[in-house]
Amino acid sequence: MDLIYLDHNATSALDPEVFEAMKPWFMERFGNASAAYALGHLSDGAVVAAREQVADLVGCAPAEIIFTSGGTESLNHAVKGVWEAFPAKRHLVVTAVEHPALRALVVWWKGQGGEITDVGVDEDGRLDLAALEAAIRSDTALVAVMAANNETGVLFPVAEAARLAKAKGALFLVDATQAAGRIPVQASAWGADLLCLSGHKFHGPKGTGLLMIRRGVRLKPLMVGGAQERGRRGGTENVPGLVGLGRAAQLAQARLKDMGRVRALRDDLEARLLASIPEMRIHGAATERLPNTSLVGFAGLEGEALQLKLAERGICVSTGSACSTGMREPSHVLRAMQVPQPYAQGTVRLSLGHGTTEGEVQRVAELMPVLVAELRALGRH
Repeated sequence: MDLIYLDHNATSALDPEVFEAMKPWFMERFGNASAAYALGHLSDGAVVAAREQVADLVGCAPAEIIFTSGGTESLNHAVKGVWEAFPAKRHLVVTAVEHPALRALVVWWKGQGGEITDVGVDEDGRLDLAALEAAIRSDTALVAVMAANNETGVLFPVAEAARLAKAKGALFLVDATQAAGRIPVQASAWGADLLCLSGHKFHGPKGTGLLMIRRGVRLKPLMVGGAQERGRRGGTENVPGLVGLGRAAQLAQARLKDMGRVRALRDDLEARLLASIPEMRIHGAATERLPNTSLVGFAGLEGEALQLKLAERGICVSTGSACSTGMREPSHVLRAMQVPQPYAQGTVRLSLGHGTTEGEVQRVAELMPVLVAELRALGRH
């Protein structure tokens, strides 16, 4: 059975070019990047090069990059670092549709005694900028707005949101995890003080990521230990992983031009499904989205059942964020959008990649109506 992988928003396969770039650093060039001899200097040079490569992808200065284990660690460093750095400011503003990793930090912030304001979205997943502006107070320490939603793919007006945050003296955090490799990431132009992403979302190795901290922003390290990362994140550098992250960043930047083709495939798939399946809707379709993402709701069935039916035929999709699977209730994103229960319950996410082919899209478009009809018939009995 040929695998059709349409869950790139959950993770992506390591690119062969990335793997080849990493291989020498596991055995031949295994030196500690902090060591003073030639083998260590080789590793240190590789880390320096990787920092430059990811800074180019992110749109910031290399010195503003801290390497981490991924988006979750980066978000923890950012949010907890801001909490410690600004004891007079105990208010956090976030959108109601942020990734579960950030939503967990909302709970943490409240547990420390802080206040939270959740800013909603409309039925198409668009951020309410007027509500965001009204939410920011003189004691707001941080405003957190994702660049693109991981479920709907809806793009958020981060540059406008940053201006609103800065006008009232708050720092601005962007979760660019889903955006990297799909749209240009422009940390400086967006006005981000803090920005995070994960390598495994754009064909880099798992366990790698970064936090961009704008020059002039001072946060305490989350990971204390040695002097690595200029004292901002202790621990021996994962040189093979960072080499892979750097190479993946280069490839992601070069492949941005291929996203037009991916968008055309996504749009074709959606058009085929709309033409062949009644009582379905595409969440967020009325606004600008990532070119690879389609969150589709079908009335009269369970999204998990459709996911399993597709999996039996070698087609990988999800029912939303891979970090919150296992919960039968509609996701917090769909609830925030006030999606009617029948469509929310029957939602699956299709997220394409640069390797997705026209034949794969055609296969899914042909099979989906059959499976939806089968599940609806079972539900009626």
